[in-house]
Amino acid sequence: MKTAIVKYNAGNIQSVAFALERLCREGVITDDPKQIENADKVIFPGVGEASSAMRFLEEKGLDRVIKNLRQPVLGICLGLQLMCEFSEENHTQCLNLFPAKVKRFDTNLKIPHVGWNQVYNLRSPLFEGVEEGSFVYFVHSYFAELNQYTIAGTEYGNRFSAAIQFNNFTATQFHPERSGKNGERILKNFLDL
Repeated sequence: MKTAIVKYNAGNIQSVAFALERLCREGVITDDPKQIENADKVIFPGVGEASSAMRFLEEKGLDRVIKNLRQPVLGICLGLQLMCEFSEENHTQCLNLFPAKVKRFDTNLKIPHVGWNQVYNLRSPLFEGVEEGSFVYFVHSYFAELNQYTIAGTEYGNRFSAAIQFNNFTATQFHPERSGKNGERILKNFLDL
């Protein structure tokens, strides 16, 4: 099974590759559209700023590649935000794969939100074997609103989507590659879909 890890200018790519190695799975880090299109699974990670990431994807033609994928795709952190309609971060039009807007946390909160939070209302095979109220690791300043495709929620100041799923696209706001045993199980579940 080939898993492509989308290479672009927003990075936790290497930590995702290491997480796959710990599961004895191989991930190919690539920005080659053909390799991404021909992979069995695609992981779209991200740490960074929305508008520059979208600009890079558009310049490389990867925005169209990602939108047209039919195999299971997992977005992580910025990957989730870029899969939404729009981000308040520099007023960025995103990939519009999820009907959700990305908003900045209230300025009364410590930003970025960094640390372990519980996830609840788990409703997807992605969370098989993960208990309600489990802790996962977050690092972010923006969040996707709760919506009809939310498959896990969490709370920091207000409630928001910890994970979203629509058709073959799934994404987590948290970092499964940094979330210990729970994150390992979530990655394994995705790879076994």
